[in-house]
Amino acid sequence: MTKPRVAVLISGRGSNMMSLIEAAAAPDFPAEIAVVISNRPDAHGLARAQACNIPTRVVDHKAHADRAAFDAALDAVLVEEQADLVCLAGFLRLLTGPFVEKWTGRMLNIHPALLPSFKGLHTHERALAEGVRIHGCTVHFVTPEMDVGPILIQAAVPVLESDTPDTLGARVLAQEHIVYPAALRLVADGRARLENGRVTIDEFTLAPPALVVPPVG
Repeated sequence: MTKPRVAVLISGRGSNMMSLIEAAAAPDFPAEIAVVISNRPDAHGLARAQACNIPTRVVDHKAHADRAAFDAALDAVLVEEQADLVCLAGFLRLLTGPFVEKWTGRMLNIHPALLPSFKGLHTHERALAEGVRIHGCTVHFVTPEMDVGPILIQAAVPVLESDTPDTLGARVLAQEHIVYPAALRLVADGRARLENGRVTIDEFTLAPPALVVPPVG
């Protein structure tokens, strides 16, 4: 059986991209990372993908007059690459409604916070400023409104008194690298799907067993 072809969209270093590439290298993973696409020609993640023998493409947002033109060019590349699923992995572009609607149920994003809290940027700084005790990350289906799509998986970490944005962010990132491949696996093999605007997930086991990680240090 042919595995779904996944396009990973990046803008920078490609940390979560690498977690997906490494997971998909396992013979039993139900999806293939077919292409990595960046809106920035100098994104470090492009070289990292090439080192793993993953084809790369660039759709430079600066070469297009507006968001709609960029999205049309991006969609054309996705169609050309025969992408079945799209994973946003540090992709720093707001996508237009028509583009998102075309890929509804087939496009995932990972956000470094426990949505619906801390949408947008600077999530770790804001979590510390608010004094929350639990922080984390969320994998969700993408919808036209930013960071509000139906949630697939969340992972939580404790916020320590000694935390800085960097230390908290590093602990969250470690969980991102676990849950994003897990979420893609669920979607690729049909065990997670959108039904009436919500996510239905068949029973599964995620390692580590608990999504709430014990305190460290």
